[in-house]
Amino acid sequence: MAAKKAERALVDQWRDILALHARTQCELDRELHRHGLCGSDFEVLDVLSGQSCAYRVQEISERVHLSQSALSRLVARLEKDGLVERTMCPEDRRGVRVALTGKGRALHREVLPVQRAVLSRMLADPAGPE
Repeated sequence: MAAKKAERALVDQWRDILALHARTQCELDRELHRHGLCGSDFEVLDVLSGQSCAYRVQEISERVHLSQSALSRLVARLEKDGLVERTMCPEDRRGVRVALTGKGRALHREVLPVQRAVLSRMLADPAGPE
């Protein structure tokens, strides 16, 4: 009986985490959409903003939790919008490096407070509105 109760509590905790993530992601997407971005777009810009040099696509995918194919499509869209640029890796001709453009860095600076405000609001009360 106690084992079943502990298992149920564990499953409930996991579902609470998933619900918090989903609510927060939806709120981020809603707020960032006003700036032409979604949450995943911002995450890539945020990862790249901390670097003075370019990241390999594989390194970005490990940090933003997207598959490499999904990330490649996202990077292609960001490149089309002039927010990032892709270059070949000099040490591995099969690899691609991605870096922010000036426009991407400016947009990141503009939306960073928006993202941080959403995180503060959503994570301050993980239960969310009742």
